[in-house]
Amino acid sequence: MKHIAVIGGGVIGLNTAYYLQQAGHRVTIFEKGRLDDTCSIGNAGMVVPSHIVPLAAPGMIAKGIRWMFNAKSPFYVRPRLSGDLIKWGLKFYNHANADHVHRSAPLLKEISLMSRDLFRQLKQAGEFDFGYEERGLLMLFQTAETEREEIEAAHLANRHGVKAEILTLAEVQKLEPDVRVTARGGVYFPGDAQLIPQQLVAGLAAHLQQNGVTIHTNQGVETIRTENDRIVHIVTGGVPQAFDEYIIATGAWSGEVCAQLNLGLPMQSGKGYSFTLQDVARNIRIPTLLLEGRVAVTPMGNALRFGGTMEIAGTDRSVNMNRVQGIVETIPKYYPDMNVGIPDVSTVWSGLRPCSPDGLPYIGRSRRYKNLILATGHSMMGVSLAPATGKLVSQIVDNTPTSMDITAFDPERFD
Repeated sequence: MKHIAVIGGGVIGLNTAYYLQQAGHRVTIFEKGRLDDTCSIGNAGMVVPSHIVPLAAPGMIAKGIRWMFNAKSPFYVRPRLSGDLIKWGLKFYNHANADHVHRSAPLLKEISLMSRDLFRQLKQAGEFDFGYEERGLLMLFQTAETEREEIEAAHLANRHGVKAEILTLAEVQKLEPDVRVTARGGVYFPGDAQLIPQQLVAGLAAHLQQNGVTIHTNQGVETIRTENDRIVHIVTGGVPQAFDEYIIATGAWSGEVCAQLNLGLPMQSGKGYSFTLQDVARNIRIPTLLLEGRVAVTPMGNALRFGGTMEIAGTDRSVNMNRVQGIVETIPKYYPDMNVGIPDVSTVWSGLRPCSPDGLPYIGRSRRYKNLILATGHSMMGVSLAPATGKLVSQIVDNTPTSMDITAFDPERFD
């Protein structure tokens, strides 16, 4: 049994602690904020084996430039003098090609299916309810350009063994009998699932504490002390604490934490927003992406969550209501009978997604520090990939063969 420090109490950190505790280890989590205010709390709650194309993909650069000049668009990069941002952007540019998609798709499929299987197991264990259901995912499009892109994506998914069905509007409407839909058509991925992220986080935290995991909130890591090729201790609350292994799962702040170790971890924060309507009388049945506006819509019981945007603006979590207005204005274009007003800024959630420049997560043991493992960089798929990430980390700690080849997730691949 090892005593392990998990730095970061978001969904990745909690899942990592879960599988480490299951493997018989003693685990302590350090979270610099509150567990109910981490990035995944306001997530759309989608579990998406369908998402086999990384963020760094052909066409993203051109779309990003086009969106940059629209204050309500789903993508924005705040102009700033930042060497890290420039380096990240160049790496993103170098990976936004068909060859990278070809190499990455099988890996993203494998880790996503592994996660979905683990979510199924967690639900079957019945330790807590996190609203897990397998209803699939709808992708709705309204323009010929987006239709062409999504049909290509559907064919790619089918070639990789991820079932995708191309639907007419009438077929879409049949899947959503309670809400009128306006769209050119859609693609349906029956193998996707959904959950309620705030229930997942709360349930995991309670379960971990009941099973001996120590969780320190509002207690970040101030200093990391190293000697030669090992971490000797971390300092939190002014107190040095030593562990056998250290897991960095600090999401958008992972680059800053790794800088203390002189590890170059290319990372930018992709800020997203969401708001949730309660007691929706006529709700959708299937989680949906409104593609032209890049808006995610997820039914959560009687509630309905809308989320979107990717705002590269450092680690600033302030809410830009122009972006929220862009989400709101997208809704009636697809659901003409939904009367959704601009939410009060106090009810809008914002979170920072940790984005690697190639769209793949960082999962693996450091070569420089023998007792350091990284688990971060999941972009918009933190919730979706969390169980698989936690399981893989536990296998790395135990020095047992990992469930999949994680060479491409090497956290030092850009060194």
